[in-house]
Amino acid sequence: MRALLVRLSAIGDVVHTLPVAATLKQRGFEVDWLVEPAARPLVEGNPAVSRVIAAPLARASGLAHAWATAREVRASRHDVALDLQGLWKSAAWARASGAGRIVGFGGPWRREPLSEMLLGVRVRLAPEPAHVIDKNLALLRALDIQAEGHRAFPLPSSPREAGRVAEQIAGRAWRDFAVINPGGGWASKLWPPASFGAVAQGLAARGIVPVVTWGPGEQGLADAVVAASQQTAVPCFPTTLLEYVEVARRARIVVAADTGPLHLACAIGAPVVGVFGPTDPARNGPFGADDLTVRRRPLCAPCHRRRCRTHEGVMAVIPPAEVMAAVDRRLARLTGARPPAMAG
Repeated sequence: MRALLVRLSAIGDVVHTLPVAATLKQRGFEVDWLVEPAARPLVEGNPAVSRVIAAPLARASGLAHAWATAREVRASRHDVALDLQGLWKSAAWARASGAGRIVGFGGPWRREPLSEMLLGVRVRLAPEPAHVIDKNLALLRALDIQAEGHRAFPLPSSPREAGRVAEQIAGRAWRDFAVINPGGGWASKLWPPASFGAVAQGLAARGIVPVVTWGPGEQGLADAVVAASQQTAVPCFPTTLLEYVEVARRARIVVAADTGPLHLACAIGAPVVGVFGPTDPARNGPFGADDLTVRRRPLCAPCHRRRCRTHEGVMAVIPPAEVMAAVDRRLARLTGARPPAMAG
């Protein structure tokens, strides 16, 4: 049996779909994945994925490119296509695959409900699973597979990236360090640089080097956190996605908002503290028993609108001292020691 996963983006959402690929692989499926360029490094060479098909970006590709990709998808002769994104474009790609079964979520569980018209099998959830990982796994019910609760996150082998990261860290003498990742896709989910800077000062006071990671277009944000930390934080060297994974593996703790880097850290089992506002950590936050989140819940929550007057500014009211206290508790769970008295 050959399955096509249609989960085009974003980084965190692709991470949350990895258990679907792992489950299908375990059940004997050949798994292909249609994905956009930004998240492709997470599935290219992935042990659970047989073939990666690059989805063209609608805003940057012409019709000829789209048709060529559609022919490539169709040539693989999939038995089933799973639309895990819930959009018109993802449903259209699943339909274009020519698969014998086109499976996706029914209207209320789709971001663009009317796009269910392009599906052949519509999975409806009642009640909806608590975490988005389990929602994704619930789609496999259409294949008579019960997999909710499965937490396997296969990633590509990255010895070259691991070697480069180890060399870079050794050259900077980061013997005990924490990752602070201030970036992310939605402005409404970001915690202010000044707040991250205050947490960096707290980490430095505890003898832990705060390392600020950053992605494309985020170096200025990282620099703002370093400045706000009174230079106690240091900017990380530039990293690819897989290099970031290797940095997070070596970190004592990762502190981030609801972003792809947080979800990657959770996937590899790094200790984390998440900072949340409009989105619900019970749905897409850390799932490790020892990991922690700090949240201010706006009246519109859970809200997945990028722009919303109701939740605008809610992240800014989360006090750094509260996040630092969560960091102390999470660190204590690593060592079994009591948290230090100071939390600011």
